[in-house]
Amino acid sequence: MKLLSVNIGHPRTNPAKPSRLTGIDKRPVDGPVAVAAPASEGTGEVGLAGDRVHDVRGHGGPDQAVYAYAREDLDFWQDELGRPLPDGVFGENLTTTGIDVNGALVGERWRVGRSVLLEVSCPRIPCGTFQGWLDEAGWIKRFTRAAMPGAYLRVVEPGEIRAGDPVERVHRPRHGVTAAVAFRALTTEPELLPLLVPVEALPDYVRDVARRRSAAGR
Repeated sequence: MKLLSVNIGHPRTNPAKPSRLTGIDKRPVDGPVAVAAPASEGTGEVGLAGDRVHDVRGHGGPDQAVYAYAREDLDFWQDELGRPLPDGVFGENLTTTGIDVNGALVGERWRVGRSVLLEVSCPRIPCGTFQGWLDEAGWIKRFTRAAMPGAYLRVVEPGEIRAGDPVERVHRPRHGVTAAVAFRALTTEPELLPLLVPVEALPDYVRDVARRRSAAGR
């Protein structure tokens, strides 16, 4: 298990909101990148030095400090879409190999390189910016049906990372809620929502949504 690339955003006009910028255009960088926990939500801060989000509502902050997506899943989409998909094209900070990112348990922890410790917090939910960036009609529905969302991670211990660093899973919780299960619960399978409520590693807003929707469905 290792990092194939560490990807930093290049600001560009948001295809879904032309009056705004987006940082979804992530590209691999050479050398070490500093990683630290963002101080708060709503500021545009993320976990990697030199990167940021520009649409701060619902993006960035401690619970979405780093976004990881597996090269194996990019290869699946490459075949499905019939076009090259370079590392970083899904807006991921970390392109991994040998890791089932969708199957990662919420709350599991990864040691990346020598010093950085990351914790899986929640799945990525697709948005209009993602669809506009890929320029694929119906992309949000297609991505949602596949239920391969990748995972956001929070920074537990800061440090530096670089392409080629090993990734070691150092903790796995006892529950069975993976990034993919949480994604399905929040999108296409609301009957799974009660599973999310007791998972303390999920962001508070996700658990609140799960409680509210579960109660409404009774």
